[in-house]
Amino acid sequence: MVLSNLNNRAGLEKLHPLMPKLFEFLEQNDMASLPVGIYEIVGRDLFINNQVPEDLFTAENAPIEVHRKYIDVQVVLRGKETMGWKPMEEVEEWRGEYDEEKDVRFSDERCEHYVTLKAGELVVFFPNDGHAPLIGASEEPLRKFIAKVRCE
Repeated sequence: MVLSNLNNRAGLEKLHPLMPKLFEFLEQNDMASLPVGIYEIVGRDLFINNQVPEDLFTAENAPIEVHRKYIDVQVVLRGKETMGWKPMEEVEEWRGEYDEEKDVRFSDERCEHYVTLKAGELVVFFPNDGHAPLIGASEEPLRKFIAKVRCE
């Protein structure tokens, strides 16, 4: 897991060969002004899910999720969002099997570490990072995007 902000482009671009393409796209597009939806940058190897989530969790009911194929770059554009983190190898019980098509597996365990992000801040979750996004109640509606970076 990496915690940072959009101003740390130089450092974040070193994390994966597709990261420079992500920041080029962000430089040319104001994600907060673009409609909600999927934006393919490099086909399904690098795409953005631009969203305004309405249903937020509490820390007590936020499921942990993990991915195998993609790195998540979760960026808050407006409002605040709390996210939990727990190393995948410490998750003891899973809810069902890994869904190959959706690239996700869930657990009902609780995270042990939490961070609250505000506009312009981001977190990078790698496949070994169990994470629980969408926690909290912001005074203003949450606006965020998740960049999915293929890593396999």
